[in-house]
Amino acid sequence: MKIIDKYIIKQYFGTFLGMLLLFVPISILIDLGERLEKFRENHIPVSEILEYYKAFLLTFFNVLFPIFLFLSIIWFTSRMAQRTEIVAILNGGMSFERFVMPYFLGALIISGSVILLNRKVIPDARMTYNDFWSKYFNKWGNYREKSDVYRQVDSTHYVYISSINHKVKTAYDFVWEDIRDHTVRYRLYATRIKLLNDSTHRYRLYNVTKRKILSPDRQEVQQKAVMDTVFPFTFNDLTPVNYIAEGLPTRELNDFIRKEKLRGSKNIDRYLLEKYKRVSLPVAAFILTFIAVAVASRKRRGGMGINLAIGIALAFVYIFFDKIFGILTVNAGFNPFLAAWIPNFLFILLALYLLRHAQR
Repeated sequence: MKIIDKYIIKQYFGTFLGMLLLFVPISILIDLGERLEKFRENHIPVSEILEYYKAFLLTFFNVLFPIFLFLSIIWFTSRMAQRTEIVAILNGGMSFERFVMPYFLGALIISGSVILLNRKVIPDARMTYNDFWSKYFNKWGNYREKSDVYRQVDSTHYVYISSINHKVKTAYDFVWEDIRDHTVRYRLYATRIKLLNDSTHRYRLYNVTKRKILSPDRQEVQQKAVMDTVFPFTFNDLTPVNYIAEGLPTRELNDFIRKEKLRGSKNIDRYLLEKYKRVSLPVAAFILTFIAVAVASRKRRGGMGINLAIGIALAFVYIFFDKIFGILTVNAGFNPFLAAWIPNFLFILLALYLLRHAQR
């Protein structure tokens, strides 16, 4: 590794760290200013607030690290260009392709680290953040399905619920069906079902009607006022929180998506989008790195300000595409794989164009 490589890598990580140290405290202060009154109203313990901000930091980093990386590269590369360091390097015989190699190495280290953190650490932080938010700031929010819940529990058993109340762990108009070869073999109906013990999956049913279908024209019917029984699902399995995928480690997320596909979840596209973005977002760091180098390596008459303005504009364009396609996936059924990767595909084309016309 040459001296210039070490110099660029030092600038790469040093500026990125400086950008984080600048904006992270500001973001915490802004959030604290907005939430302080809520903290007091809800009498939230200091320990929970500290855990919230610990999770907030990792969540904030995971969402915005490609943009911070992009702006930090534009900053220090523009500074090198204004001091004619890049001109000297290229005139010294180093090709532009060789010049960008330390940038590539820096992006590889940061993106690889984020992918590893996304396996466990970041999901845990995001679950803590979302749980805290839903507990204190969004108590009556729409983060769960609350009516007309239809779930496939396994290959033969189905559940329907007209409405559900997670606060009192009770569901209404509960139907449990065993369907084989497109024929209902068993059907249980209860006007109300209440959780007794979540760890043992034990429930209490009220006004129960059980029908066992023996043949097309013959069935056995039993009725009970109250009945305790066990079902192969937890209460949260019926309507998991919408953000659950964000808080699952990668391996558990894959298993969860497989089960939710079987159950016919309405939120499967949301879960798939989360899965794909755990890879597409770190890859975006590579793409934005090369765009930043191409934009900032040329010395401009307007100085560093022009490069930073271009960088901020491109960052907002990327965020815009990322948010638009995410909304289309969740609300309009747009393909989640394409939603996660289209912004990257578009910016890859931009990166290739800019690199082709970059200073040589």
